[in-house]
Amino acid sequence: RELPPIVGQLPIIPKHWWQGTDKNGKKRDVAQPPLEPPLGSGPYRVKDFTPGRTIVYERVADYWGKDLNVSIGTNNFQQVRFEYYRDSTVSLEAFKGDQIDWRSESSAKNWATAYDFPALRDKKVVKEEFPVTNIGVMQAFAFNIRRDKFKDPRVRRAFNFVFDFEDMNKQLFFGQYKRVSSYFFGTELACSGIPQGLELDILESVKDKVPPDLFTKPYTNPVGGNPQAVRDNLRTALSLMREAGYEIRNTKLVNAQTGEAFQVELLTEQPAFERVMLFYKPSLERLGIAVTVRTIDTSQYENRLRQWDFDIIIYSQGESLSPGNEQRGYWGSRAADIPGSQNQIGIKNPAVDAMIERVIFAKSREELVAATRALDRVLLWNFYVVPQWTYPFARTARWDRFSRPAVMPKYGQSAFPTVWWWDADKAAKVPQRS
Repeated sequence: RELPPIVGQLPIIPKHWWQGTDKNGKKRDVAQPPLEPPLGSGPYRVKDFTPGRTIVYERVADYWGKDLNVSIGTNNFQQVRFEYYRDSTVSLEAFKGDQIDWRSESSAKNWATAYDFPALRDKKVVKEEFPVTNIGVMQAFAFNIRRDKFKDPRVRRAFNFVFDFEDMNKQLFFGQYKRVSSYFFGTELACSGIPQGLELDILESVKDKVPPDLFTKPYTNPVGGNPQAVRDNLRTALSLMREAGYEIRNTKLVNAQTGEAFQVELLTEQPAFERVMLFYKPSLERLGIAVTVRTIDTSQYENRLRQWDFDIIIYSQGESLSPGNEQRGYWGSRAADIPGSQNQIGIKNPAVDAMIERVIFAKSREELVAATRALDRVLLWNFYVVPQWTYPFARTARWDRFSRPAVMPKYGQSAFPTVWWWDADKAAKVPQRS
């Protein structure tokens, strides 16, 4: 049932161009990434670029679809230039210096503290948030369950009890975030309460393959934020570890049979996440776990992921409002053994596979919602991740030279630059630095 829209998403590649030759007479190879701007059929074409630094698009005057009803009011800029920065701090300073017109902000700290500068106070710069309604998201500390030490779900659950989100949110994020409690958080696809109706019927088909608590208890994350709650959560975590075969010896958590110390490496390629991992580290050490935090470059990070060479990473997976075949790549057993797949956790679970199939072959929206909630619940109750946080708005800042429709696209977030336009009257009041 999903095949037609999936096929419709495939880009049309002009065969004659790819089978031709470039300006130097060299035959093109569709399997190789070229530095030659390819022939396209959209409203913009590549005008200029510097690899890794900038790319400039220019509007196609005779674009074939410009008069279609879905195109009216869109693609209003003659030229759009994207600048790439390796360092987010430099990017922010470039925005303040009016070298960039528009910026999307992902840092809660920056959003709270870094935009107090003259242009914003003078209303030359506008900060605006747009609701995120088009995706559900799971961001989390994710385990590599291919490794023996993470195979027991009680161990993975213990890590969640050690994580004090409430204190981290207060200390690092200025209280901006909400704790994620679903792989489809923020959408109607997220499970809640205990399973009922069609969702319950679907889950009954895998009753012998899922934790019994799934049917009688709603999934919740532990709550910290004060010393008593933290102590209670640590006691629960230690109890789970003991059930899984670990014990404390000389302040260290060890395997009760082998005496091997429990060690973990928190791996990232984003320096901004170091402070998150370093905040989590002392809590894990209080449980007797030896923790290493390591930040590496992007190429090395990608190679390690492809080789499954990691303990715990920060994982973020967005979900559409109409999930389908892609779920096999995210959580399916077959994908767990494919290097470079999105099943980085290594999930091989027949109940998960069965729920994925119910999602893919759902025959109505009602069945799709119920099957997705069932999949969500099975994933949550296997504790494959320690859920982190999300923010229900897209944070943006712009120099006030642009305007937009009064009614914005429901699922488009900021929809910049698609439905925006250059406002000459505003621009006259906010001169651009040369």
